Amino acid sequence: MDLETVRVFLMTRGIDFGIKVVAAIVIWIIGRWVINLVIRLMRNVLSRNGRVDPTLAHYLGSILAGLLTLMLVLAILQVFGIQTTSFAALLAGAGLAIGAAWGGLLAHFAAGLFLQALRPFKVGDFITGGGVTGTVTEIGLFGTTLLTPDNVTTIIGNNKIFSDTIANYSVQPYRRVELTAKIANGVDPLDAIARLKAAVAAIPNVKQTPPPDVEVLSFTPEGPLLAVRPYADNVDYWQVYFDTNRTIIETFKQAGFPTPETPIARRQVG
Repeated sequence: MDLETVRVFLMTRGIDFGIKVVAAIVIWIIGRWVINLVIRLMRNVLSRNGRVDPTLAHYLGSILAGLLTLMLVLAILQVFGIQTTSFAALLAGAGLAIGAAWGGLLAHFAAGLFLQALRPFKVGDFITGGGVTGTVTEIGLFGTTLLTPDNVTTIIGNNKIFSDTIANYSVQPYRRVELTAKIANGVDPLDAIARLKAAVAAIPNVKQTPPPDVEVLSFTPEGPLLAVRPYADNVDYWQVYFDTNRTIIETFKQAGFPTPETPIARRQVG
């Protein structure tokens, strides 16, 4: 393309094309501002309604934002003279390819709808889903965001969560702490159990109803293995967990219990 061709294009059609580009930019800026305003107003209205969960309000806002953005793009295409009917025909012709490429996204989107309808968890719940444990910070159109206990933000596809087992630790007001303690063969298990029950019950924030449970779980070559199971409110779980471990050590030390040792088989020679 020589300079003369460029000059002719600019003289005949360049001004019109430039006006369309400027108009498209203006429409996009104003359109995005209006969309954000509408979404913000909708979420504020829904948040004032106590019957609408914040998670559902955020989800509906995301869907509406996507639809309005699509309408904005179609309006900009019309500015350039591209008819929406032609655009729709183009999408229909490429439907098979798009369906194959976006099949996973559509599955995540559908799973997100089921998560909103069935409500196995909500924002703020502590769950295990898709093999990840953490606090739910967002339920999006295609993925759910968890904040793990080690402060890592993890995004999991909705379909992976929905098709797997979901454990919600926030539904019930309290949880049982699962710990074990091994005693030597020479230690009286009943004495160890009595000492641990009294010591664990005295730990701050350990629930008295149901009471802490300490029983013989199994037998090992080193000695009996005790199950130590106090109950605690969800907010106190980790405090009770670590305090119980510390209490087990202190209780056995005060009682003078020996450290369990693995028996060594002696073989006679000759």
